[in-house]
Amino acid sequence: MSLLEIQNLSIHFGGVKAVQNVTFSVENGDFIGLIGPNGAGKTTVFNAVTGVIPPTLGDIYFDGQRLNGMRPDRISHLGIARTFQNIRIYPRMTALENVAIGLDSRASYNTVSAMLRLPHVVKRDKEIKQTCLQYLDQVGLIQHRDTEVGSLPYGLQRKVEIARALATGPKLLFLDEPAAGMNTAESLELVDFLRKLHRETGIAIVLIEHHLEVVMEVCRNIQVLNLGQLLASGTPEEIQKNPDVIKAYLGERRKRGGEAN
Repeated sequence: MSLLEIQNLSIHFGGVKAVQNVTFSVENGDFIGLIGPNGAGKTTVFNAVTGVIPPTLGDIYFDGQRLNGMRPDRISHLGIARTFQNIRIYPRMTALENVAIGLDSRASYNTVSAMLRLPHVVKRDKEIKQTCLQYLDQVGLIQHRDTEVGSLPYGLQRKVEIARALATGPKLLFLDEPAAGMNTAESLELVDFLRKLHRETGIAIVLIEHHLEVVMEVCRNIQVLNLGQLLASGTPEEIQKNPDVIKAYLGERRKRGGEAN
């Protein structure tokens, strides 16, 4: 069985069919792009897999376990992490403190032990700090460990969010438009960063992104959604030549001469 299997997934909000009969899988170590016009259902798929919203129909399996009806915290502990389209950080906390939140979700002691600062709590806190520093170093932010995240440039804030997701120890990482708000130079730097991250961690990654140069450069396989349905699947080269994708998505973007918002 694949690491992630999405089988005939449909999600309805009243009379609105946001996702209809979508099926695809993610293997260990994959780097997959999920693209499509605004409103195609991309983030809705992420939300269903991570337990934010329940599937109306269909099944989701991760590492052999059915996720339907499972709470987001349980899904996270199974090994799925994510970032969000609208960045979610704690701006008045340091980069180190933001990343520690990802590890705190797996704390092995209770509130009373924490308040009394028992020896095993002190030891665990030291271990958490060292682990957080490792993740910050991995994303190139070790020098900003004591910096309030709200004072960092937007691109570095994105990296803090990714480091926090990595701190949960995922087997699968969902990235929801990490290049949103970035200029061309920042997007190109993100490409190098994502390549390095994938190479060093081996974590399977699924990427939603409107900056197609990022998707085409880093993803091995691309799934294209349109109006909630799976329109096409293939390598970057195949997707760029697919007439249905060109008509529904790529062609319209080329006419506008810019990135989708």
